[in-house]
Amino acid sequence: MHETTVELSYRSSDRAATIEAALRPEVGAIAGDRTTVSLDRAGAELELTVRASDPVALRAGQNTWLGLLEVAETVQTIR
Repeated sequence: MHETTVELSYRSSDRAATIEAALRPEVGAIAGDRTTVSLDRAGAELELTVRASDPVALRAGQNTWLGLLEVAETVQTIR
């Protein structure tokens, strides 16, 4: 099993909660045979872990989730 964990710190727990709320629905919706993801939050800290059966799937999963994270952060900034 291959794994990548991204740990993010936000300036407030409200901002972290908003980003988590934007990503949470996708956790169950974007499930593949080769990749899984977990999302955890503690206060202003957010942890995103992508697990995959092989390096190619891990890279694809990272690209997907980092892209979704970027969109969530950009939308939050615009608000």
